[in-house]
Amino acid sequence: MRNLLKSILLSLFILSCSSTKDYRYFDENNVEISKSKFNRIRLTNKLLDIPGDSINHKKLTLREKRGTLTNMPKFIETLKVGLNITLDATKPIAIIFYPGEDSCNSGGTGKKEWVKNWNKQLEDGLHQVAKIKPLYIYKDSKGLENYDGLLDWKQDPNQFIEQLFFKHHYPCSSFVVISSKGDYISYFGEFPKEFVWEAVQILKQTISSYQSHNSP
Repeated sequence: MRNLLKSILLSLFILSCSSTKDYRYFDENNVEISKSKFNRIRLTNKLLDIPGDSINHKKLTLREKRGTLTNMPKFIETLKVGLNITLDATKPIAIIFYPGEDSCNSGGTGKKEWVKNWNKQLEDGLHQVAKIKPLYIYKDSKGLENYDGLLDWKQDPNQFIEQLFFKHHYPCSSFVVISSKGDYISYFGEFPKEFVWEAVQILKQTISSYQSHNSP
């Protein structure tokens, strides 16, 4: 009986080990690819890897997405009420989204001065290109206590921003910029501040083109 129990436990251990190692890999179009091709694409840093449809699946996803919100007035009103803020509907909205603590964004209080300087430069640039300040929104506040007092973080109201733009946990943080017409550019995972400025400028140009096209 004891030997039988040992055999069963050994079999379960071997099965559990093999199940964690036998990953299947998929590209951004959900087409299965080899592990070597998956890793080669991932190293370009143009795509991120996220969990797939099953526990042993890994999938690539594009780092940038563009689209248009169908009801911009409702979007603005939901933000205003949910975050208890005022918004200028004529200007773009820049959102920095923190998904919760992970190996990329954790690091303790030693990064405080760097975080302070980085976000000061981000905000200065956004003021120059559009006279706006970013909204700092989090899904899970764990880890943010290390930077208490540096930024005005607000909780995502009823997962509103997450469900619209960030349906997976992307490492570090992500951002989205939305124009006054509802066009948006989102970027997943760690990003340079210059990308946020560029997204704002692109959307401002889109608005200018729209206004020129529709002017009498």
